[in-house]
Amino acid sequence: MHPLSVRLGKTSDLRVFEDIFLVDEYACLRALKDVFLVLDLGANVGFSSAYFLSSFPKAKVVAVEPDADNCTVCAANLAPYGSRAVLVCGAVWTRRTKLRFSETSVGIGNEWGRQMEESPQMDAAVEAWDVASLIDMGGFEKADMVKIDIEGGEAAIFGHGADKSWLSRVRNICIELHGQECKDAFFKALEGFDYELSYSHELTICTGLRVK
Repeated sequence: MHPLSVRLGKTSDLRVFEDIFLVDEYACLRALKDVFLVLDLGANVGFSSAYFLSSFPKAKVVAVEPDADNCTVCAANLAPYGSRAVLVCGAVWTRRTKLRFSETSVGIGNEWGRQMEESPQMDAAVEAWDVASLIDMGGFEKADMVKIDIEGGEAAIFGHGADKSWLSRVRNICIELHGQECKDAFFKALEGFDYELSYSHELTICTGLRVK
């Protein structure tokens, strides 16, 4: 719906742009009805958020991104959408806390693959929110679609000991699962729900979530 800024050079922006707008990996989601709140968890530079805002003209998007440089570009890309886009410069986790970037995930060209971890040290300076708080931030009782691409963090938010009561407040999930541990945690968390399962490229899509 609006022009987008892309960083050239040694960044992952063009690869992300290609996946979203040329490969069109989210195409199957456009068939969803009555989408009023989208959580974009792992928003990167805002390409996916812009895609959802353009595909669902009545929707509000809460875009969550922990990397400060990505957030700067994301803010510029989402500015034309006004109050329909809420940018949270932070991470999603099992609870409100502070995280830090894993040392192994920091590097030029890896802007789309930054991983978060908990740390008792003072360098844990990234604010983190639980999913329920982000839904509340959006101003709705339920999230009509939650897109999750958080580079392995899904093992934490869906794993053992995590408060997953927020799942009953979600209608549809689109997630990129990073490894078997994440896959196991995700499907274990959904055992109490019925849903329709499909796949699009690297994405796992669960629509029509309902408590059994």
